[in-house]
Amino acid sequence: MSIEVSKYQQDSEFNSRAQDDEIDLRELFAVIWQGKWLIIAITAVFAIGAVIFAITQPNIYKSEALLAPADTEQGNGGLGALTGQFGGLASMAGINLGGGGGVDKTQMAIEVMKSRQFTSDFIQNHNILPDLMAAKKWNMVDNSISYDESLYSVTENKWLREVQLPYKPEPSMQEAYKVFSQIIAVNVTKDTGMVTISVEHLSPSIAQQWVNWLVQDINQVMKDRDVAEAQRSTAFLYTQIQQTNVADIRSILYKLVEEQTKTIMFAKVRDEYVFKTIDPALTPEVKSKPQRALICVLGTMLGGILAVMIVLIRYFVRKD
Repeated sequence: MSIEVSKYQQDSEFNSRAQDDEIDLRELFAVIWQGKWLIIAITAVFAIGAVIFAITQPNIYKSEALLAPADTEQGNGGLGALTGQFGGLASMAGINLGGGGGVDKTQMAIEVMKSRQFTSDFIQNHNILPDLMAAKKWNMVDNSISYDESLYSVTENKWLREVQLPYKPEPSMQEAYKVFSQIIAVNVTKDTGMVTISVEHLSPSIAQQWVNWLVQDINQVMKDRDVAEAQRSTAFLYTQIQQTNVADIRSILYKLVEEQTKTIMFAKVRDEYVFKTIDPALTPEVKSKPQRALICVLGTMLGGILAVMIVLIRYFVRKD
């Protein structure tokens, strides 16, 4: 009998401790209701801060162009017929006969466009460093850019920003590359193979101009690469022709020279060498970001959650 009483007492003590440890929802609601003014105040502060932050953010405009990979049949027809027979000889001359295993030209052009070298050349050739690193505001009335005077002086054409070594007042190409890579996007649609190039900027006209320049430059860069490679291959082939007296080999070499000549010819007569423009970039009329309403809603929600947590933590700390 005494054992049963002792067991009953232990169970009662355990249940009472468990009840004490449990969180009563009514108690929580009561605590929240008591701290409602603090919650309202904190939430209001966050809401006002979110509104001010959203209003002060400048509009960002996005311009994009839809491109299609250019037709490469003109460079692969004759070369494809020579692949099986003369692949080894052509590889000695640095010639790609398109027999598979190589890098797709479209994909290579995309990777070149994302590279540091291409970006650095693009920024320097078009002199867009101030618009990239120091632009502060776009003036809609006269379509001009206002620059941050603490960073760049337009009248003196001089960089004034204060930085510590190894950085210099004028941003380096490494800094510019990091910023530029954040505002440019190159996407490929897997189903159709279409390529979309987009640029975001304070000025809609600058965004459109940069997209057009990017398309022109990547076509020119890839064209110059192929022409230079074909010219080097042609020079090598002519050297081999002069060094051999075997008629069959000379005939093969002349066919390879003919294909390289075709490559150079097609490259020089085509402006859209790698990408053909399907839908050109336009000057956007509507901003792409910031989403001010979303910023205000998220800021208010964050303030409310933080306020409730503060009220509950303060209550339980006092209770303990």
